[in-house]
Amino acid sequence: MKNCNLLPEFEKNFKQLFKRYRTLKDDFEKLKEILLRYPAGIGKNFTVIHSERTCKIIKARMACRALRDRSLRVIYAYAEEDKQFYFIELYFKGEQANENRTLINDFLRQFK
Repeated sequence: MKNCNLLPEFEKNFKQLFKRYRTLKDDFEKLKEILLRYPAGIGKNFTVIHSERTCKIIKARMACRALRDRSLRVIYAYAEEDKQFYFIELYFKGEQANENRTLINDFLRQFK
């Protein structure tokens, strides 16, 4: 997926979680396939947490087979104009209650 950008914090989270959950790469690829068809997601596993004309910030539940299909959270931005995805944060709900609003706000400031 060439229109996929991983922000440094996302890459760091991904590496840490991949050490524990070895199916993470495959699970993430499945999520990206869904996003190619439905950029803002589809169904109850996707929530738009910020929306403006230039981009949407979305929280997605991503099933992880290593967690017996319990889900990880993926925070990403979709810029409709240039069809780009920016993956901002990845976390396990059992270890972190909510998304990091500071990361999201930093992204939005840089994006504009």
